[in-house]
Amino acid sequence: MSELKQFRLPDVGEGLTEADIVKWHVQPGDKVTINQIIVEIETAKAVVELPSPYEGVVAGLLVPEGVTADVGTPIISVEVGPDAGSAGPPPVPQGSTSADLVPPLPAEGAPDGAGGGPGAIEAGVEPGIHGTLAPKEDEERHSVLVGYGVKPGATTRRPRKARAAPASAPASAPDGLAPAASAAPADAASAAAAPPVTAAPPVTAAPRAGAGEPVTAKPPVRKLAKDLGVDLTRLSGTGPGGSITRDDVQQAARGQDAAAEVAPDDALAPAAPTRFAPVTAVAREERVPIRGVRKHTAAAVTGSAFSAPHVTEFLQIDITDTMAAAARLRALPEFSEIKVSPLLLVARALMVAVARHPMINSSWDEDAQVIVVRHYVNLGIAAATERGLVVPNIKDAHALSLPGLARALAELAETARAGKATPADLRGGTITITNVGVFGVDTGTPILTPGEAAILAFGQVKDAPWVHEGQLAVRKVTTLALSFDHRIVDGDLGSAVLRDIGAMLEDPLRILAWS
Repeated sequence: MSELKQFRLPDVGEGLTEADIVKWHVQPGDKVTINQIIVEIETAKAVVELPSPYEGVVAGLLVPEGVTADVGTPIISVEVGPDAGSAGPPPVPQGSTSADLVPPLPAEGAPDGAGGGPGAIEAGVEPGIHGTLAPKEDEERHSVLVGYGVKPGATTRRPRKARAAPASAPASAPDGLAPAASAAPADAASAAAAPPVTAAPPVTAAPRAGAGEPVTAKPPVRKLAKDLGVDLTRLSGTGPGGSITRDDVQQAARGQDAAAEVAPDDALAPAAPTRFAPVTAVAREERVPIRGVRKHTAAAVTGSAFSAPHVTEFLQIDITDTMAAAARLRALPEFSEIKVSPLLLVARALMVAVARHPMINSSWDEDAQVIVVRHYVNLGIAAATERGLVVPNIKDAHALSLPGLARALAELAETARAGKATPADLRGGTITITNVGVFGVDTGTPILTPGEAAILAFGQVKDAPWVHEGQLAVRKVTTLALSFDHRIVDGDLGSAVLRDIGAMLEDPLRILAWS
């Protein structure tokens, strides 16, 4: 006998309430094993790969790609047991939608843990490591993620947001998830009584040749098409081998927006003379959904800007010797396989300054009415990625050797660019560096990472006239900016930290002398 199990979206962070389904790695009918990666989800902080807690055959995908689901929502059903898959995936009732396949969540007043709510799951163990599973009697309600234990009350659910039902299923939704077409009115009278429905105009691109041929498009292109409401089956690709590109999707979306924008005016305008060719309107606006990292970043910087009084100080310095020191480090065997940049010495100088002025590495606890001074450094590095701004941090960076810090910086940058930074990588930072110089600007006024007292901006390094040893010379010059929380850091402390960092970068030997 086989048994149908449902896997509910777990809380893979601290207090996660929702996540976007980015990409399914399995389809109905596929066999899965325990710990096999089945789906990628995007939380407010990172893209996370979820492993399967069951071994069996996929019976159905309950939430399509590109859809936001609340924690505790069943996202996949798996048939387990010796007879799994023998009868094929269960049939989907005519006219059902993906919402029909998802059991309702408990009412707001339900106790924690009921219905597999967000209070039932805790993060803390990396996926792929067997953790404590839910008891047998609660298995149907919790479906705990393999590698994550159960800790009742670990999270508090915020009020659920009302979500409008989608007008139509996404173009590439899995089989069985697309809603049936609306039934026609039974007679003319009912048709007249029905409210008018304004249908979106068809995509202006030419239909693809061969309706039965599969759509050739990369996953990011498919997701973009879903976000913009473009039907990939109606597009002719201009990429290699006829594949559909981002430009194809965006052009089709502009055509849709333009048609929708001019349709009401055209209905009232007099007919144009036939001797003139029709004018193709260009879309004047684009609407980008606020979700994922962008949503989290907006909330974080808004909360930081309006809770911590920011002060920013600037210092222009000559770092010719630091640039020379970085070049010499690259030639050492200890750094033969490590990328060495001036940022390495900036990071080391910041940590030496923290050791000399511990209050700069602290946080304000409003609830407890205390200042928490940290005697360790989890060094955050602000990284611009395709998904938005993220600030992963190097744990206990103060304890690393210079080659170890260089390796950690390289690994952090690679992980962030690949979009693989985990919620654990993004938690627990104590002080941050933002390297705005890579964008070709001198400096900025950075906003504090929430929970931290200071952030250092490192501007571009450029040749500039400078008075060196009493003579005017062309030197390597940069500008530092230090923003700090004025509730904790007074002007004299902020100035002292910034002066120390500048002095060490002007003469890197001071890093050794002051360590």
